[in-house]
Amino acid sequence: MGMSSRWCADMAWFAPMTLPLSRLRMIDLSRQLPGPFCSMLLADFGVDVLVIANPSDPMGVGIPFLARNKRHMTLNLKSAAGRDILLRLVADADILLEGYRPGVPARLGIDYHTLRARNPRLIYCSISGYGQDGPYRDRVGHDINYLGYAGVLNFVGEAGGPPVIPGVQIADIAGGALMAAVGILTAVIAREQTGRGQFVDVSMLDGSLSCNAYHVLMHQLTGRLPQRGGEQLTGYYPCYAIYETRDGRHVTVGAFEPHFWANLCRHFGREDFIATQWAEDPRRTEMFDFFREAFRRKTLAEWMQELGDKDICFGPVNTLDETFADPQLRRRGMVVDMETRDGHARILGPPIKLSDTPASLRTAPPGFGEHTDEILGSLGFAPEDIATLREQGLV
Repeated sequence: MGMSSRWCADMAWFAPMTLPLSRLRMIDLSRQLPGPFCSMLLADFGVDVLVIANPSDPMGVGIPFLARNKRHMTLNLKSAAGRDILLRLVADADILLEGYRPGVPARLGIDYHTLRARNPRLIYCSISGYGQDGPYRDRVGHDINYLGYAGVLNFVGEAGGPPVIPGVQIADIAGGALMAAVGILTAVIAREQTGRGQFVDVSMLDGSLSCNAYHVLMHQLTGRLPQRGGEQLTGYYPCYAIYETRDGRHVTVGAFEPHFWANLCRHFGREDFIATQWAEDPRRTEMFDFFREAFRRKTLAEWMQELGDKDICFGPVNTLDETFADPQLRRRGMVVDMETRDGHARILGPPIKLSDTPASLRTAPPGFGEHTDEILGSLGFAPEDIATLREQGLV
């Protein structure tokens, strides 16, 4: 029996068939950032995502806008009754997503091999720090740790200075959430050929290392280890750098290709710099000194007016408020004003654009455990049974 008739009697409003992934059903047991971000990407395209959390989970629904287009129920998976309810839900699911430490699902009796016996078509995706095998399998970690192991932090910061913590969670989102989404959808396509589900093992360390593609290439080409602040794309050359403006703001210059660099040099009346784009000292220092002094002559707004539309790869270092107001991001639907149960909220829109079957923001983030009674009722639990489960702390 499919979930559309078993989990919820009225699914038409939640996952209209015009959405490309509306036939898929996911159980999301993940917390923190990587898993909920992954399931949000899929939910925006129609996957019916049911988030399951412990009744006493202090995180609640987590980051609210990541919970949009999803349903939420509470369930104590440490209890036999809670595990039995999950097994009944898994029987009709296509995907299960979890972010436990390796070994925890097995202790709970909800690991892939156990659930596969209940549903051989189940795609089971695990996002972990270091993966399901290897000497670091059981280590704990967060974004900063994975980026450190992967060598990514070694390239963030100035030459001669310490590594700098990136302001966004690269390992969580690029190394975890995005890799998981690709892995899940790949497994869905493979299932159409084999009829079987499979285990998707996503390591945030693995994903972070893959983000190092450029530096790995440079190491292969030069035979030397790339250095922080000492490479083409880490601020060593004036053509690809950040400059301070008169009002203490900053602008970005990414004139990597020779023609962009030539346009920049001509604009500032320094055609003599064109042929020395990749020169070493003292010429490199001379060019840096010139552009640093030049950009300090005007404010950020003045430079945007003067250079914003020039073919030199130029832009501002925006604050978050400025990003929210940016006309390009507004036009692309990346900043969305949405009504929630708590009032008005400004959220991030879907980053993936499809021409024929675009993403959809259909429902506001649910309340914690909002759909618990609905889900249990669809499984045959009477109201008095649900009340008993709640009294026992099982939901």
